[in-house]
Amino acid sequence: MDQNSLISVIILGIIEGLTEFLPVSSTGHLILAAELLGFKGPAETTFKIVVQLGAILAVLVVYAQRFIGVGLGALQAKPADLAFVRNLALAVLPAMVIGVFAYDAIKLMLENPTIVAVMLIVGGVAILIIEKIAPPPVIHGIEELSWRNALLIGLFQCIAMIPGVSRSGATIMGSLMLGVERKTAAEFTFFLAAPTMVAATAYDLLKTWDQLNFEDFAGIAIGFGVAFLTALLVVKSLIAVVGRYGFAPFAWYRIALGAGALAFLYLV
Repeated sequence: MDQNSLISVIILGIIEGLTEFLPVSSTGHLILAAELLGFKGPAETTFKIVVQLGAILAVLVVYAQRFIGVGLGALQAKPADLAFVRNLALAVLPAMVIGVFAYDAIKLMLENPTIVAVMLIVGGVAILIIEKIAPPPVIHGIEELSWRNALLIGLFQCIAMIPGVSRSGATIMGSLMLGVERKTAAEFTFFLAAPTMVAATAYDLLKTWDQLNFEDFAGIAIGFGVAFLTALLVVKSLIAVVGRYGFAPFAWYRIALGAGALAFLYLV
């Protein structure tokens, strides 16, 4: 791996770690940044998928006690913990099913920065609208979700298979529309990310393993590690930011970035 490639991989890992848990589309940022950096190659789309898992594993570290507590509680058949596990499993299910059938289309979209720019703008407008029309919160814990709402949130997450939408943004906004309060909605998207992206990463590596060489694996590993370390600094702070400012600042950022990306792609 030459120096330019190494620098690109590190920059992309930092971008992923900073944006994965914000409703601004980490995948969209990776696609636009890769375009600017000239980061191309057979492992490009695989890198964009696998590096996200590095950031998401930060959730397992930050919320380790919560996961362990829920796991032990479920083994002891505690109703609240069983409900948590049930809701997480139901919310993951749609992405598992749709992801298998939409895999090839998703990979193609990961190479299209125009789609990203447009969806950044569309998603930003959607966030501003939902912030205005969302009903008052009535659900204050993940275990309080009904099985129908958990499944619906999983379907909302699937919208983020379109690059630029934002997995966390789609999940959080969908949750708000179902009456979930902000902190719970943000935490649920964190927890939901782990099994979803483990499955997506495993499936992509299974499909592309024989196409990757040592240099590809090295770049993916470095980006993975950088994303993990960066995300450790972001996960907790997002909850505080969302609680204080809501999601509107992220919406305006998305709109500005999308407009700037379109201008760069077609006017520069």
